[in-house]
Amino acid sequence: MKSLDKEYIDRLEEIKAALQTSPELEQYLSEEEPEDYNKMQDKFEKQINAVYDEVAAKHPLQLFDLENYLIDPAFEGLFFPRLLGYAVLRGDANDDVKYVRPQEHFKKILLAICNSFYFDIVKQRIGQAVQIGFALSSDIWITNLVEEIPNKNIKQFLISQKLDKYRDLKHRNAGYRRFQKQFQTTNFQSTDFPSSQAEMNTWFGSMRKFLEYRISTDANHESYLQEILTFIENEDLQGTRRYVKILSLVANFIDFGKDESRLSKVFNVQRSSHAEFSELYFQFLQGLVTSKLPYSSNCDLKIFSLLDEKIDDDLYAYYSALSEVSKKGFVHDDAKEAVRLLYSKYDGLSLVNSCLRLSILKQFVHVLRNLTEEEYPDYFEINKTFVSYMDIFDYQQFNQALKEESVLYVRKLLKKYTDKRGKDYQDIKKFVIPTFQDLGFMKEKEVLELFKTRRKKRAKT
Repeated sequence: MKSLDKEYIDRLEEIKAALQTSPELEQYLSEEEPEDYNKMQDKFEKQINAVYDEVAAKHPLQLFDLENYLIDPAFEGLFFPRLLGYAVLRGDANDDVKYVRPQEHFKKILLAICNSFYFDIVKQRIGQAVQIGFALSSDIWITNLVEEIPNKNIKQFLISQKLDKYRDLKHRNAGYRRFQKQFQTTNFQSTDFPSSQAEMNTWFGSMRKFLEYRISTDANHESYLQEILTFIENEDLQGTRRYVKILSLVANFIDFGKDESRLSKVFNVQRSSHAEFSELYFQFLQGLVTSKLPYSSNCDLKIFSLLDEKIDDDLYAYYSALSEVSKKGFVHDDAKEAVRLLYSKYDGLSLVNSCLRLSILKQFVHVLRNLTEEEYPDYFEINKTFVSYMDIFDYQQFNQALKEESVLYVRKLLKKYTDKRGKDYQDIKKFVIPTFQDLGFMKEKEVLELFKTRRKKRAKT
């Protein structure tokens, strides 16, 4: 956790001072009507949210400290429901949809709410957050938390939020996913970077979640580059599967500017000194290429730029070939030859070849999904390239994936070009029917079915 910058502290103090002297607060304290609290909420939560959003975007490691400021009673319970939701979702959950470690920040926010003068108002907006937070927590953790509450009514409220249905994994997972969707457009991720193996075991999940979120949203990484570099250069952490995952993730996506050489040095030391590094890296890469992260040929070029060519290993062989594909395009003969030579060096089921197939397929899929209907002549042309790589790989799953994407594109064409006598329709039909059969995508009967018009059934009279 990093301390909140003075600039933001000053802005919060200004909001707090304005709130304390506001007619909205005076009116609520006088009448204690919910609509008066809502007016205060409408006016001041927007101001608080503006500060929160800016810190989340520019200085995400300061979010924990910011939230500590916001639970000050002088903020009159404003923003509590959001803070609780953020705390619930930041926690790292395992395959059983249970927290990997106790969520002390969730506990801190919840206790602040329970001890707030505004509990009866706030509780109307936190039920789902408490239910999901409790569903992911252990029974003993919940019991210990409830025991810290002296008020019997508040205790009873908390106990009532522990739902039996969430003991079932299916229901727990469904509830967790539903709750996540409420915050899917909100930036609240933060983390701590470990400095010891004990901290690594505890913080790995939240650190990975934080980095993946920042990468997937194309966020600015500048405010925590030094924390990442300190982490990857820490020899006490190196050599483990978890360390390799984080190193590989930042190496593919994060630009360290003038400190890129520090990343390169660490990466190459791992290549030469860690016997399992290559295998662990390709395991990571295999998952990366099929993930929702924005993997592209730019990642391949970035990794290739880090590699010391004096280290003759699988990584250098792989990225030498991929650099040809990235620089010249997969259509170029040099790219095809580089892929063919690399593929022939390894067993078809090897990790290297699996990553190679997935990478090429990803590029094909990207092209097909971005082709417009008007560009169908380009689709005809690119099929020649498909054939080349299908011959190189000779791998049924690769062919099947290409078939599925090709069928999707052809269906898109047939939705646009509906005039069966028109030139476009006829050109598409003349190309697709023999080509799909030649590629082994479909048998004659199946491909002809694509071009059949489904007649609507007549309504019975």
